[in-house]
Amino acid sequence: MTANLTPLNPLAMRHFLNLFGTSPDLLRHLLTRAAELKAARRRGESNSCLAGKVVALIFEKPSLRTRVSFEAAVAQLGGTSLFLPGNEVGLGWRETHADFARTMSRYVDAIVLRVFKQETVEMIAAAGTVPVVNGLSDRSHPCQALADLLTVQEAFGDVAGKRIVFVGDGNNVANSLATGCAKLGATLVLACPEGYAFDDRFAREYHAATGKPTPEVTHDALKAVANADVIYTDVWTSMARRRSARSACSASPRSRSTPRCWPPPRRE
Repeated sequence: MTANLTPLNPLAMRHFLNLFGTSPDLLRHLLTRAAELKAARRRGESNSCLAGKVVALIFEKPSLRTRVSFEAAVAQLGGTSLFLPGNEVGLGWRETHADFARTMSRYVDAIVLRVFKQETVEMIAAAGTVPVVNGLSDRSHPCQALADLLTVQEAFGDVAGKRIVFVGDGNNVANSLATGCAKLGATLVLACPEGYAFDDRFAREYHAATGKPTPEVTHDALKAVANADVIYTDVWTSMARRRSARSACSASPRSRSTPRCWPPPRRE
């Protein structure tokens, strides 16, 4: 049986590099379509929107969840994925980013990048002629943020009005999640140690994209989660701080959801 899904938004973006340039309407459309695809698969309904398409996965950094989720998604939508580790591609040293983008555009229909630098994503998107998806960079993790916001939507019915506390540092995930929250009417609070807050570059980009000041930052994780609807846990370098983050997760009587973007450190 073929799934009956909401038509694609005619204003959909060509690349997906970060959430700064993504409109609230498009974000809501992506979440709605993701929920529809997920529900259709549970009903045993197929979708072949990527039939005949090849998606290249270029990973400079090792991955379990990102690689498996993209490869599984492409397969479930009828397409084929091609995985190339960064040391084989040699971005920026074996050949230029522009040459790589032009070459790959002749062979594949889309490119997913998991790379060290946001500038790598942007250079390949500028030079290539196929859609580029940011699967992770040092500045942004938009697919992770969308998946997290979908989880919030599934738990509460809507993202708007929810208070999401990110217990971690002001990293790529926090950057993307904060931007998505602002565009969908949620509030993100960053609970982090001193010196781990959002950087100045993010503050400028966030304000330009949302018209809002930098999200609230606090160094008291227990106080931050007291009135949270969602607690999102991440890790930072200090092992003691990791224990503090875990303690904070049990401090909120309201929270119904506690996602995280890393596997738990089992040996602690």
